[in-house]
Amino acid sequence: MVDMLVRLYALPDGAPLRQAIGEQGVQVRVCRPYEMHAVQEWIARTFSTRWVAEFTVAMAHQPCGCVIATQDHKVVGFACYDATMRGFLGPMGVDPGLRMGGVGKALLVTALEQMRSMGYGYAVIGGTGPQEFYTRCVGATVIEDSDPGIYADILPEPK
Repeated sequence: MVDMLVRLYALPDGAPLRQAIGEQGVQVRVCRPYEMHAVQEWIARTFSTRWVAEFTVAMAHQPCGCVIATQDHKVVGFACYDATMRGFLGPMGVDPGLRMGGVGKALLVTALEQMRSMGYGYAVIGGTGPQEFYTRCVGATVIEDSDPGIYADILPEPK
């Protein structure tokens, strides 16, 4: 999986995206430290323990490096930045039942807006899965020769 580059000075406005999903009862906002355990449990149950480790690192920053999507007081998505590497976005995930409804794009743009507000001009999306999603949403471009990039020689997940 390749890495992709995003120009943070050319992001779409996140406010209309957040408003659109707000009409579906979904909020996107910065994660709060006292919510950490609930988000960790949701990520482990929905995705992987590797992503829990990266989320935990992102939450250790001040300000924290994670935005979450909530619906009815439950976590339905997250996007981290400055977790595995500074300037990297990810991991990021959305509840499978809410995909294709704008939640992922709102999370993506909101996390990238947070990075821009911290002074970053560019962000790297590491080890991308759905490349077309990132290109369509934020104009991300593939970084040539970036596979496996920083994700070489990964230890297996515990059983």
